Amino acid sequence: MPEKKRVFMCMSTDVVHGGHIEIINQAAELGELTVGVLTDEVVSAYKRYPLLSCEERMKIVAGLKGVAHVIKQTDISYREPLKTLRPDYVVHGDDWRIGFQKPVREECIRLLEEYGGKLVEFPYSRSEQYDQLESAARSQLSIPDIRRGRLRRLIEQKGMAVCMEAHTGLTGLIAEKTTVMEQGTIRQFDGMWISSLCDSTIKGKPDTELVDFSSRLNTINDIMEVTTKPIILDGDTGGLTEHFVYMVRSLERLGVSAVIIEDKTGLKKNSLFGTEVAQEQDSVENFCHKIAEGKRAQKTKDFMLIARIESLILEKGMEDALARARAYAAAGADGVMIHSRRKDPDEVFEFIRRFRTENRHTLLVVVPTSYNSVYEEEFKERGVNVVIYANHLIRSSYPAMCQTAESILRCHRAKEADEQYCMSIKNILTLIPEE
Repeated sequence: MPEKKRVFMCMSTDVVHGGHIEIINQAAELGELTVGVLTDEVVSAYKRYPLLSCEERMKIVAGLKGVAHVIKQTDISYREPLKTLRPDYVVHGDDWRIGFQKPVREECIRLLEEYGGKLVEFPYSRSEQYDQLESAARSQLSIPDIRRGRLRRLIEQKGMAVCMEAHTGLTGLIAEKTTVMEQGTIRQFDGMWISSLCDSTIKGKPDTELVDFSSRLNTINDIMEVTTKPIILDGDTGGLTEHFVYMVRSLERLGVSAVIIEDKTGLKKNSLFGTEVAQEQDSVENFCHKIAEGKRAQKTKDFMLIARIESLILEKGMEDALARARAYAAAGADGVMIHSRRKDPDEVFEFIRRFRTENRHTLLVVVPTSYNSVYEEEFKERGVNVVIYANHLIRSSYPAMCQTAESILRCHRAKEADEQYCMSIKNILTLIPEE
């Protein structure tokens, strides 16, 4: 009896429908089928965060008729499974011929040609019912109790999360959906940062805690309504301790994953002004009390409180920054954020090295606005857990809008602005789906 052909296909879904069953049956007819189930980290990097863990999804796939073997696939690229299994056939739907998966398909074909394997593609199953199932799954991810703990789980899985600033529903969608293919790997942002600077700027107001918390809750709601990824809120100083406990409860109830508060007091000024303006740092005792009260107000273990240290901004020195970090961690802070306005990262790197020498568990957060030459991988190697790009979408939108306005004034018409700076009316009308 001739040896059965080896067949391989990849799956990510946690919502198994008729289309999946059909392609599995077709693949199994070609030979002995092995299915690679993508890890949570890989799936969340290009699609949506899975409702079920990789282990649970592997059990489901293993129970499907026609599946002989199941393996964990740690990359969207087929390089490793093809190198290990050398299947005679790789099976996939024809949907990856276009879009961001096209390079994955091209690499797969090259790898198969090296040893004589073959790609078999079946028509992708398109159905309004399947779309509704996926939509229902996405809506589950936006439920506060599910969304809130996702940041903590992402950090546990990946070691480090990368967050992009969002200040409107539209910028939330950009942070949610922007995807790039890089060396066979798909990358997306892990979460969103809602900045007080951006919240103030979009309203044409100074960044002095002038925008009240109720208004900021509206921004959070606008973003949460159209996205599923975890959110970190810039909580400024947190205000009075008695008020901060209500902020914690409100954010936790909404499904926000974390709040970051800075250890300053009085009229807040943006940290990047440094000592150019009068800024007063809170006492260690008072700020620790605020942290402890905030943690005591929590109802779940998912929500995180992160203490932002302004010692380097205010030129108080490294020893003061480290002493505060120790105290804040001891008071119950889930993480510390070290802030710096220097263009070189040396003092941030020194803080990270010294803090990580004595504390391996407390989360470390950085916001590389000024020291922007550092690659994310460098932060991760040093023990950073969250990297926040704090204001880049709003900073890039303002110049573009100014250019458009100036073009119309200069040209006495909109034709040039439309051609150079604007997306088409058709695209803007279809940018946001009705459902």
